[in-house]
Amino acid sequence: MIIKQEHLVESIYSSLQYISYYHSPDFIKAMVLAYENETNQSAKNAISQILINSKMCALGKRPICQDTGIVNVFIEVGMDVTWDSELSLEEMVNEGVRRAYNDSNNLLRASIVSDPLFSRKNTQDNTPAVIHTKFVKGNTLDITVAAKGGGSENKSKFTVLNPDDNLTDWILKTIPTMGAGWCPPGIIGIGVGGTAEKAMLMAKSVLMEPIDINKIKDKTEHTNIESLRIDLFDKINNLGIGAQGLGGLTTVLDVKIQDHPTHAASLPVAMIPNCAATRHVHFSLDGSGVAELPEIDMSLYPDLEMDISKYTKVDLNILTQSQMDDWNIGDTLLLSGTIITGRDAAHKRLKSMLESGEGLPNGVNFDNKFIYYVGPVEAVGDEVIGPAGPTTATRMDKFTDMMLENTGILGMIGKAERGDSTIESIKKHKASYLIAVGGAAYLISKSIKKAKVVAFEEMGMEAIYELEVKDMPVTVAVDTSGENIHKAATSIPVTYSS
Repeated sequence: MIIKQEHLVESIYSSLQYISYYHSPDFIKAMVLAYENETNQSAKNAISQILINSKMCALGKRPICQDTGIVNVFIEVGMDVTWDSELSLEEMVNEGVRRAYNDSNNLLRASIVSDPLFSRKNTQDNTPAVIHTKFVKGNTLDITVAAKGGGSENKSKFTVLNPDDNLTDWILKTIPTMGAGWCPPGIIGIGVGGTAEKAMLMAKSVLMEPIDINKIKDKTEHTNIESLRIDLFDKINNLGIGAQGLGGLTTVLDVKIQDHPTHAASLPVAMIPNCAATRHVHFSLDGSGVAELPEIDMSLYPDLEMDISKYTKVDLNILTQSQMDDWNIGDTLLLSGTIITGRDAAHKRLKSMLESGEGLPNGVNFDNKFIYYVGPVEAVGDEVIGPAGPTTATRMDKFTDMMLENTGILGMIGKAERGDSTIESIKKHKASYLIAVGGAAYLISKSIKKAKVVAFEEMGMEAIYELEVKDMPVTVAVDTSGENIHKAATSIPVTYSS
């Protein structure tokens, strides 16, 4: 078979556009089941928003999450394949990535920076991809394309156990240390054996397999690996972390395990989570043209709408600190008014400006406002802003005391838990920390009615925006007395047998 350059480039492009707005059917089914079974109201609300967001994205063909990921491509090249191409395989893949992320009809956020230790300059087109190539018998290309969000990627874990150590013990000890920044519910990939790099590669690649844990459970006989998967699935969910770390019955939708022969003195173990914006698709090329991608059955989605009667409306423009004293963790709010955004790089520059005596940038006024940790997708068409879900708040912990002491902010909006010292700072300043649902970026963006860059425009997604919001859904995660929903959700000790 002759594989043409344009067919591969176009297939990479179309697959990345496809996974930016389509969840796979197995994921939708697993999330619907999780929603139906959930008894924790905060977690059920989060799962509902993720499903509503997913359906909106499928219909509107806009990204599920503002973090449109680092591209991972797994390619099995048939040894009988011949090429009609002027570009190398890597160059063809990256050309497809470049086209996908710069498509004016559905712009995707460019998050990749070169020179990672020093200048960290954005490449502007999300290249280069991370490409894994394997040569196999045959005359086709089998390709899996994934877009992996930074929040889940940052929670990857690796260890080398002793051969007689208990894998389950290590996993159940490690999962709680990952917090909620990986946006559960999602999938856990585990690679066991080989070498360090082999274990990590297996943990990543096994995430691309279909969600099938309930089918495995229904079997009358199980392999050792299947039995381990079931055991870990049940025990991880019994930890009570739940959707977005809010507690509840479903932390993982599946646990996938792949192993490989290893050295007699070693037991390398890698664990990588996939978030609620799980994005991947598989296709084959046989020389006949561009890949055909699966149709999405919209009937898989339940008929869900946000029940705003369960939310308290808050006017941010007249909100006072004393009014926030009435909030309790778990309260659901609809925010209206002005908020200011800021992410890692913006906080770093603000710190430098405050320490030098320069003060805040012209046009930036945090006084009596909330700061929203977000790096939105660029708007297309008549949009005010593109998908604009929260980023992991933990990364901003080291700046929180500075912001509360020097800018007059009332609090922060992000996702996932905060560190102990940050909780103390929030309590000291009588501030609040609110969480928006990671994995509901397009839904959240519809509550943003005006958006303008007010500082650091040259930093792209890291720029500071002033947003006018109307009924933006959030949950109180840390109240003014320092009560913390993420700690409360997992405060009941869980015992298990090794």
